[in-house]
Amino acid sequence: MAKKRSAATDSDEPTFEEAMESLETIVRRLEQGGGPLEEALGDYSTAIGLLKTCNGRLEKAERRVEILSGVDSQGNPITRPVEDAESTLEEKQQSRSSRRSASSNKTRGDDDSDAAGLF
Repeated sequence: MAKKRSAATDSDEPTFEEAMESLETIVRRLEQGGGPLEEALGDYSTAIGLLKTCNGRLEKAERRVEILSGVDSQGNPITRPVEDAESTLEEKQQSRSSRRSASSNKTRGDDDSDAAGLF
């Protein structure tokens, strides 16, 4: 039984899977070579369009992904969008970097004062 397309994907654009399958077929055909140049150029042009379709669908899917951030008192998952998690990771990285810099400078300062006292 064939899959039904939703109203959102009922346009001329193929689904992600269909686009990938077509793209793989074109790539195989181009890698084998032997065909006329005009046909290869047409295939290449089609492949670029399919690649853009796949990238667009992936970006749309990535925006919809949510990260599980915990569980509430009733056992329901607490989620937040990926963008929130990325900014949190960036903040953590900046915090870690500043802590490392501070401890590195403190260590260097201690070494210099000890060295001055020896001579």
